[in-house]
Amino acid sequence: MGKVLIVDDEADIRELLSMTLQRMGVETDCAATEFEAIQMLQKSSYDLCLTDMRLPDGDGLKLLEHVTAHYAATPVAVITAHGSTENAVAALKAGAFDYLAKPVSLNQLRALVRSALKLPRASGARKVGEAHAGALPVLLGDSPLMQQTRQMIDRLARSQAPVHISGESGCGKELAARLMHFKGPRCDAPFVPVNCGAIPENLMESEFFGYRKGAFTGADQDKDGFFQAANGGTLFLDEVADLPIQMQVKLLRAIQEKKVRKVGATGEENVDVRIISATHHHLGDAVRDGKFRQDLFYRLNVIELRMPSLREMRADIPVLACEILHRIGGGEIELSPDAVSALQEYAFPGNVRELENILERALALSAGERIGAAELQLTSTTARVVEPAAVDLAGLPLQEHLDRVEKAAILEALEKTRFNRTAAAKLLGITFRALRYRMERLDIN
Repeated sequence: MGKVLIVDDEADIRELLSMTLQRMGVETDCAATEFEAIQMLQKSSYDLCLTDMRLPDGDGLKLLEHVTAHYAATPVAVITAHGSTENAVAALKAGAFDYLAKPVSLNQLRALVRSALKLPRASGARKVGEAHAGALPVLLGDSPLMQQTRQMIDRLARSQAPVHISGESGCGKELAARLMHFKGPRCDAPFVPVNCGAIPENLMESEFFGYRKGAFTGADQDKDGFFQAANGGTLFLDEVADLPIQMQVKLLRAIQEKKVRKVGATGEENVDVRIISATHHHLGDAVRDGKFRQDLFYRLNVIELRMPSLREMRADIPVLACEILHRIGGGEIELSPDAVSALQEYAFPGNVRELENILERALALSAGERIGAAELQLTSTTARVVEPAAVDLAGLPLQEHLDRVEKAAILEALEKTRFNRTAAAKLLGITFRALRYRMERLDIN
């Protein structure tokens, strides 16, 4: 099953941890000091180093730095004092695989060790995510910025640290989160994406944590929430800045305690979930404006991954465009040189998502086997939208009258922003959640 080095100056804790792991079939060695641990690392190879943060001759962070520098394939998990959030965050930022808080929960310990033992080994054990290799999405591009992004994703896939992905709308934040999940030790467990901006505020608690039968009107059976659905895997919180303050408080507690309470339940249940969050907003600004809790910000933003915009990687646009055309057109259509030049000169406010929309439209308009610059329509809207004043409203009931005016305004905003919903919402002066609701009500796809 593997071999683990346990480092702690308290003999009873070393014995407890060692006995627990041995019952899992894991071989263990124990050290009481940093010096002893370094000597053991020189003599043996370990699949995990589990160390207390406080040691008689040093601390867990120094040992973490030593292992990272000399034994990069060995993940390190740290044990922190109860309530010592700062130490846990510091360890994760320094490259720790994960952390445990005292008093150590044996269930959390077992889950941590199982995850660590699934990491790829230098000895040639199966690569993580091998079962999903054929279905894994890819981040295309050979620009230095994209190469750095892929390397960062690969590194973060080996960690259990919370990651916050920032970047503009349409730049591939969910794709990056999926890659981190399927390239990591949780690849065989669920990946659960959640759009925080699309959930009605009064349903958030029950959607995230589940509910018991009879908890409220209509709760005719027990139901699991997002945390339970992602147990053992990854919970991806997209547009996390849209969470209301009250829900931020409950989310913070769930992340810190690794426990959730269903609506209507008296007890809590353990959950083992890695949190990856994303937003096109700047979370630091939201904290400054009082719209996002600072303590939750520090828990989610342990490590930040910034996804580059398409205009920062203009050299990659031809490769991306050819791949998209091959996917949607079967490889029979190609771009003319002037079309490629036009794409590379375009600003792409909607990033890759907008590139897909442009190529889908051009493919529909193309009469031959080559798409020219004119067919991309980069300097005009996708179609002429009828102005609200030109809609024939004579004799209509008031509600239908209003619906048609509202639908025309939304379509116009979507056309102007090339169907970037976030930008369209800003143009209309409403929230993303409000726009989504209105689009569903008016049957706008």
